[in-house]
This record gives sequence, C-alpha cells and structure tokens, in this order.
Amino acid sequence: MFENYQIPSELIPSDPRFGSGPSLVPVQYLKALAETGVNLIGTSHRKPAVKNLVKEVQEGLAKYFNLPSDYSVVLGNGGATFLFDSIGLGLVEKKSVHYTCGEFSSKWYKAHNRVPWIDAEEVSVDFGQGIAIENRSDADMICCTLNETSTGVIVTDFPEVDGNTILAVDATSGGGQVPCDLSKIDLYFFGPQKVFASEGGLWIAIMSPKARERALKIAADDSRYVPDIMNWKTAIDNSDKNQTYNTPSISTFFFLNETLKDMNKVGYEGVQKESQRKADLVYGWAEEKDYLSPYIQEAKYRSTAVATIDVDDKIDTAALIKKLDSEKAVFNIDAYRKLGRNQFRIALFHNISFADLEKLTKLISHAIENQ
Repeated sequence: MFENYQIPSELIPSDPRFGSGPSLVPVQYLKALAETGVNLIGTSHRKPAVKNLVKEVQEGLAKYFNLPSDYSVVLGNGGATFLFDSIGLGLVEKKSVHYTCGEFSSKWYKAHNRVPWIDAEEVSVDFGQGIAIENRSDADMICCTLNETSTGVIVTDFPEVDGNTILAVDATSGGGQVPCDLSKIDLYFFGPQKVFASEGGLWIAIMSPKARERALKIAADDSRYVPDIMNWKTAIDNSDKNQTYNTPSISTFFFLNETLKDMNKVGYEGVQKESQRKADLVYGWAEEKDYLSPYIQEAKYRSTAVATIDVDDKIDTAALIKKLDSEKAVFNIDAYRKLGRNQFRIALFHNISFADLEKLTKLISHAIENQ
C-alpha cells in the first residue's frame, strides 16, 4: 500500500526512535561514555568509580522525586518484571490485591498468584479502560500500575492505605513523567529503559520505611523460601553501600545518571508539564483526523508517556510502519503485539523532542492522505 510513497525530507524526524521501550539513548550520552575511556567501563562495582556513580544516581533520584529523607533507593540486577516475583516472595505477608488494566499489570497478578502461600486477588477492567484504585483492609499489599505500557492507560489517583498495608506501584514506563506523589507510596519501582533514557537489566525500587521494615522482617523468617538473588535484605544492604549485589551494567548506570542530571535541571513538575504538551499534540492530532482516534476513550486515563492511537481498518498500518522503518525515518511505533489492533503506539518520553513528535504526526498524515 505504501511501497511507492516518497517521504518528504522536511518531515523526517531528527531521531527516528519513538519506541515505548527501550527508549532512545541520546547520542551525546554515548559520546560522554566514550570520553570516560579506561576510568569506568571494566571497573569492579565494588570500587569507588562505580560506587560513586551509583551514589550519584541514588541522590539524583531522591532530588528529582523530592523523596522524604527516610525513604530508600534500592537497586538490583534484572528488569522490573523480575520484581513481580521478588515482591511476592519477599514483601507480601498473606494477601495482595491487584488492579489490572493491561498485559503488564496482569503479569504482576499472575506472578503472585503462583506463590503458594499468597492469596492473590485480581480486580480487573477490559484492556483500554481506566481503573480506580481502592484501599482494601483485608490485604497487606495493594498493587497497581502507574502507566500500562501495553494500552496507554495511566493511574494518577492513589488511596490512603492502612498502617499494615503496602501500597505498591509499578512505574516502569511512566516513572519520572506521569504525576505521582511518592511520599504517599510505599514501593515505587521501575526500570530505567523508558522515561530515564537508559538500557535494561536494572531495577530501581523506592521504598518507604514501612516497606523497608516489611522486607527485612520477611527476610529474617527462615521458614519462608526466597532465592538469594531475590533477597530484599541483600539488595537493601548493598544499596546502602551504593552498590548492587552482583555485577551490574555500568553503561546503564551512566546513561541513567546523564538523564537524571538533565531532568533535574527541568524538575519533576517541568517534565510533567512538557509531557502533557506532547500528549495534547498527539491526542489532538488523533481527534482531528477522521481516520484516527485515541484508543483510550476517557481522557483522564490517557497516558502522558505512551500514546495509543487507533487507525481506520482501511489503512494498513503494518505496511506504513514497514516503509518508514526501511527508509530509517521512523522506528518502533507498532501496536503492542498482544492487543492485535490496527494502531500506532508512540512514546512521549522526556528524551523524545516535541519537534520530532510534531514531524511524526505530520509524516503519518501525509503518507495516509497521499495514497
């Protein structure tokens, strides 16, 4: 359908990467890493060069989120999905309630449901719908997802929970950009390969004193099986020393730190404001064109980090995406594979410029309207 389409040079974004994960790592960060030469890459994570980098990341996150002084920034190897099992094994006492609205929030529920000693309950809505989170006095953990990467649904309202209940938020693809007051959250975790413009293989968990105390209490219970790699006490003890339990990817920490330095210049509120401007651009474009529409019907649940845009079935999005990819003009705007929709999924992350998103929308429209 788009085989002979000629892409106007003036509509080609300066960076073709619009994927929802991993997101683009700015080229200047790659150059900055190369400039460290022999002083960082290939260094033990127990040595000052790496420990100082990890400390800078921890302090950068504390500053960015304006964390209370008694909150802990805990780090470990593995993606945020790795934590679904780790949380079930090491942070839930008896029951977790999961509010699910897409593939990844459902994955978290399924992980806990497989743990024999946990009573895991799912409260779900159909994919594409928003969900309201409520406190549950019968559970010791409430699990919810800040930004459902698969569908582009966000949650920004969180309940007050009981003193013995942990409010846990998977912030993987929205952390740092979707509004959230972390002082009201006990466990806020994410990987840095989305908003924070780094690579995968690292998890970050911001823990309240309540969550930390729960983790250490369960870790001290010899009757409960927890693999060493998932032991929260081990992760906490190492993080307190500005290191990870086992060897991390140093480049991941480096890129994350470069992003944090840039984002702290703008501030959390400034990043949120700019992300809303990007969201308004993309959703406004979708509402303006008769062959497009936002997948999320209720505006308050539309993500400011990942936009999902439905396309008229008469238009072959796969063919257009293939054409744009083959010309190296636009990468990774496919719909989430398990949704099976004729759709674009476009990241609105901080590292993606407004100007490039503007060009992307104009390019897609030009391609469709000139067939």
